[in-house]
Amino acid sequence: MAQTLASISALLISVAMLVFGHGLQTTLLPLAAAKASFTNLEIGVVSSSYFFGMVLGCLAAPHVIMRAGHIRAYAAMVSLMSAAAIFHPILIDPFSWSLIRIISGFCLAAFYMIVESWLNERATNENRGTVMSIYIVILFGFMMIGQISISTMEITSFIPFAIASVAVSLAVMPVALTTTTQPAPIALVQFRPVKLYRNSPAALVGTLLVGVANGALWTLAPLYGSQIGLNSNQSAFYAAAIIGGGMLSQWPIGRISDLIDRRLVLIGIGISTALVALVIAFLSPTGVYMATGLAVLIGICSQPGYAIAVAHAFDYADPEDFVETSSGLLLSFGIGSIFGPFTASVLMNHTGPSGLYFMVAAAEIALAGFVLARLFARHAIDPEDKYDFEYAATAQVGSVMSPEPLDVDADNVIPPEEFPAYEDPIYDPEAPEITEEVIVPEDGHAHGHVHHAETEADAEDENAEPATKEKPDKS
Repeated sequence: MAQTLASISALLISVAMLVFGHGLQTTLLPLAAAKASFTNLEIGVVSSSYFFGMVLGCLAAPHVIMRAGHIRAYAAMVSLMSAAAIFHPILIDPFSWSLIRIISGFCLAAFYMIVESWLNERATNENRGTVMSIYIVILFGFMMIGQISISTMEITSFIPFAIASVAVSLAVMPVALTTTTQPAPIALVQFRPVKLYRNSPAALVGTLLVGVANGALWTLAPLYGSQIGLNSNQSAFYAAAIIGGGMLSQWPIGRISDLIDRRLVLIGIGISTALVALVIAFLSPTGVYMATGLAVLIGICSQPGYAIAVAHAFDYADPEDFVETSSGLLLSFGIGSIFGPFTASVLMNHTGPSGLYFMVAAAEIALAGFVLARLFARHAIDPEDKYDFEYAATAQVGSVMSPEPLDVDADNVIPPEEFPAYEDPIYDPEAPEITEEVIVPEDGHAHGHVHHAETEADAEDENAEPATKEKPDKS
């Protein structure tokens, strides 16, 4: 395990740097937009634009990687995201900021895709869950640090934008200088909502509605804090408290869902989040301690929703469909997140800051109601047929995570020797750390990569019989 962590240390450092800058921007932009006299609706559009870009990135980034290769695509996307960050204080208008946030969302989706495929490559079957969980903890932890760091800066100055840009720029260096093996192939999958709905209606609709609620909470919490009377520093802690609450509750609630019908857990999440949201909406707390405490509580209740919905979908999916399922549900979450901030900003225009939590309550009540209806339409799955909750595989932060390593022979995976980028000599097939053989197609010319670079652990497992599990009737 120590050797594995050492081999991915550059990736983890890169993740920490980039999400620090991303977290700083997430809190900075709504506060700076309010100072620049953007309306609530304009701030909502800017916030939704980020998720629109992320959905585009999930769809298009694999093709960028196929064309340029992992390292070049990584450097290009991170550099573009850094440049986008520095344009915020230069072009101060809602339209420009919306375009910039679309670019940032696209780049971040590509970043997640490359990093997670790289981690999948370096991990073994025995330590994959641990490696991915460490990655998730680092990601959320440094995102919170980035959010809180705004409390030491003047949001109307150029400095916080410059720091965010520098942090993102530095994320290029660890990966650009790494000598580790190239990543595993990227999975190209179709978004087939009809198939996803037939597999698990509660999961598809659940991730959509969770996206509506959580997308608004993530992006508009700093604005809400400033409008109830908190200063910029306190608003930053308020926003970070929601993420922190989710970190505390996601694993315990996930384990509870292993013991009972996950749909009951989703109903509980919807009802409890709606109740807390309504308390916040009607109470409109102005004291920093009460407001922050309620922010932690809403985070505890709301943030595990996506993870439970994805785990429920895995219970009904065949193993070969795991990648398509996780990617499709992430897109569903992203689509919901596009509508969440915009809808909440409209309500905030009409009802004041409490409009954010009225919208969250409505989305969560709809979630609980739909899942409750599904309880009467489909029997619960046999507990013995459920997959154990995976913290990493169900976190809504990337696009290629799955509870199983990618299968290069699967129909939805393009093996890397078919990538145009890997014909480049920089991917030397004779390098011992990359491969021990060269694939020679019928034309007699060796291409620059093989199906999969095996680790010693993989080699030891190649003769082991794959685990099989009889899946429940999906009718």
